[in-house]
Amino acid sequence: MNQYWIALYRPKGFDPSTQLNASDHCRIDALNGEMLEAGVRIFVGGLRPEETTRSFLPQPDGEVVSKVGPHSGAGHYVDGFWVLGCRDLQEAQEWGRKAARACRGPVEVRPFH
Repeated sequence: MNQYWIALYRPKGFDPSTQLNASDHCRIDALNGEMLEAGVRIFVGGLRPEETTRSFLPQPDGEVVSKVGPHSGAGHYVDGFWVLGCRDLQEAQEWGRKAARACRGPVEVRPFH
């Protein structure tokens, strides 16, 4: 069984307390239940809001600079993730599609080494 990281991205400023409703939570809970039933879910974790993040950036002179917020400058941050054990990349990508639909947000699927 190969392991895959499926990451959910949210736009900067996304507030789940106001932008997710009961129907959204039901879809996500249903997806988690389906993953458990299929026996693929190894770990799942939601992350605190982006403003609770601190990034550490190495500099050419050896110093490390820290900043509040996610490292990515793309306007999105990782909001949560799953670690799944799947037969192959195709199966993991199918779960990624389901996650994108359930969470109504962009998802990245990446295999572990």
